[in-house]
Amino acid sequence: MFGPVPGMGSKRMAKTVNFHAGLPGFVSAGHVHAVLGGSPTSVEREVATLEGRGVLRRLRVRGRGEVLIRQDEYEGLVRRSSRLDEDTKGLYLKFLGENPRAGIMSVDTCDEKQGDALVRAGFLTGGTTTRDENASLGGFYGRPEDKTSLASIAAASRAASGSIGAVGGIGALQNAGGSSGASRLGRGGISPEPEYRIAAPGHGSYLKLVSAAVEHLMSLLSRSKYGEMPEYLLRERWDGGIASDDARKMRRARGEFTGVLPWQTKKWREFYGLEFGWVLAEAMGTGRLEVFETGSVGRGVRKLRDD
Repeated sequence: MFGPVPGMGSKRMAKTVNFHAGLPGFVSAGHVHAVLGGSPTSVEREVATLEGRGVLRRLRVRGRGEVLIRQDEYEGLVRRSSRLDEDTKGLYLKFLGENPRAGIMSVDTCDEKQGDALVRAGFLTGGTTTRDENASLGGFYGRPEDKTSLASIAAASRAASGSIGAVGGIGALQNAGGSSGASRLGRGGISPEPEYRIAAPGHGSYLKLVSAAVEHLMSLLSRSKYGEMPEYLLRERWDGGIASDDARKMRRARGEFTGVLPWQTKKWREFYGLEFGWVLAEAMGTGRLEVFETGSVGRGVRKLRDD
């Protein structure tokens, strides 16, 4: 995910190393699909199988989508947390072991003090409801199934042309994630009981970093007239226009200045050395761009859409 740390000032190096060390091993679901390739169904089936075996844990963030983390790494974060007492750790780890696919935890699972401690430690987000959560999962990592359902599509297809039912019925916009307060109510106008949603420390920092990096990559690609360019050129721009190692060594041997220092580039100043290949896979996973063979200059990258 991150490249080797180049030479830089002690304060900047300490900040970079601490950021790397404090970020758990997250990966977005779209990234997994982009790296593994194949059909989305087979990849999702394999992920679901690993979830059921307790190998992976799926985490969802309100309005941002989902990421995956190894279950043993997640449990290690819980055990090493200094903000939780042993009783709270034991209760939470027991819940995780008994519910490998769970994304939410009922408020009745623990007492108020334990729930507050887990929220403050970053392992739970509190006060949300299942319906409100699902209605808000859009944006950068949103999934189509979070905005509608097969039932609503089937109902609309059976309705008469020109009727309200043909466009999803009353409240269709709100049910698909609109801003009306009606989307916060369950059937019959009764609000569901609040639930905790499982999270992890550093989850928000990861999503903020990756989404900003993808936006920067897309802005670099947009500078091309047709929204596409060779992959090697896009990589060079992501790295800040720094020459390759071989070229830099040759210039140094001749006593020439090699250009901008690595730690002065945006890649290191803002993205802490995030590798080009990682960001490219993230952008592919969200459907923002595609990679294709040019037939002359290797692989090319083409922009598909802007969010």
